[in-house]
Amino acid sequence: FQTSPWRLISGILGVMCLVLMATLGKLLNDCSSCPKMWIGYQCNCYFISNERKTWKESKDFCASKNSSLLQLQNKDDLDFMNHISELVYWIGLSYNKERSAWLWEDGSALSQTLFSFLQTVDIRNCIVYIPNDGFLDELCREEVRFICKQQLI
Repeated sequence: FQTSPWRLISGILGVMCLVLMATLGKLLNDCSSCPKMWIGYQCNCYFISNERKTWKESKDFCASKNSSLLQLQNKDDLDFMNHISELVYWIGLSYNKERSAWLWEDGSALSQTLFSFLQTVDIRNCIVYIPNDGFLDELCREEVRFICKQQLI
């Protein structure tokens, strides 16, 4: 019984296709497993608080949930947040005196091309984000809603 090379090739390709589909299914399941009360979007989970806390309390809350205060790194993040709400939220942006720059919690710099401050900000303050409007500074001891972000992958 002889098989043509095309049958062999199509069989190999069929097996490869099944393996790729199984892998994709696994990845998609991993991306959609957010904790209860969290919103999933592009392999990230977001917790949008109704409770108001200081910036440090908000940061500590997010850390206790294996997440961090929201970082807006690209246009997709920004578009997502602009559709969530029109309220004011603490985000994970603070001024680093050693580097003389506004940095996200992970140490990455604020994108000057993507974001701009609405006014001159006081580096002693913490930053809030207003969807569709931008960033403002606020006294860190003020109690404001906050958003946590957890990356699944």
